[in-house]
Amino acid sequence: MKNVKRKIISGAIAAGCAIMALGGYALLNKNQSGAIPVSIDYEEEKPVIILDAGHGGMDGGCSTADGVPEKGINLNILLMLRDMLRLNGYEVVTTRDTDISIHDKGVEGIANQKSSDMDNRLAIFNEYPNAICISIHQNQFTDSKYSGAQMFYSDTNSSSEELARTLQNKFVEYLQPDNDREIKLCGKELFLCYYSENPTVMVECGFLSNPDEAELLKTEEYQGKVAFTIFSAINEFVDSNN
Repeated sequence: MKNVKRKIISGAIAAGCAIMALGGYALLNKNQSGAIPVSIDYEEEKPVIILDAGHGGMDGGCSTADGVPEKGINLNILLMLRDMLRLNGYEVVTTRDTDISIHDKGVEGIANQKSSDMDNRLAIFNEYPNAICISIHQNQFTDSKYSGAQMFYSDTNSSSEELARTLQNKFVEYLQPDNDREIKLCGKELFLCYYSENPTVMVECGFLSNPDEAELLKTEEYQGKVAFTIFSAINEFVDSNN
């Protein structure tokens, strides 16, 4: 039964991603010329979704054994997730949608640029009072045996723990049935997550230090499944708080 359930869920995710990829992008393009892409109920006010693709520009983040940097994987997942959310009536704000650092102009030195970049990301996270913030990352460890997504949250907002648990449960349900990781309370070392005033979770989608998981995370198909998983968790969290 477990294998059958996994196949059904996997099929549902693939179908959802295919619809978003094939139909969604076409509808977005039509919408640019004035057509209405989907029928959306605007009576319920949806929260603003703020998406952050970790790292970028001179900061590649961690990398796979063959040198694929985290920053591009994070960005690919963000772009797919952004389009899914917009097609479903959400206002979406991104900290970056290209391979850049968002540090202030004129700032010199990598350390100073990184500090400015993080300050600017945090300002975006805290700009909207009615927002849900998701920071997308990949994990790495010295021992390659470790795998699986894990959510980090701060207690600066009382709803962040629920959001983290919803995300963790969706990764287990949709993608990683053997994942027994617990959500984890972060400290000041996770600057963006810790100081955000809105419900915020840093989503570590998997371990690039694990060869099998890294191969999955490098593929557009699996990145789409991760995006759909996060999308589903956001919908569930929003529904449960309306």
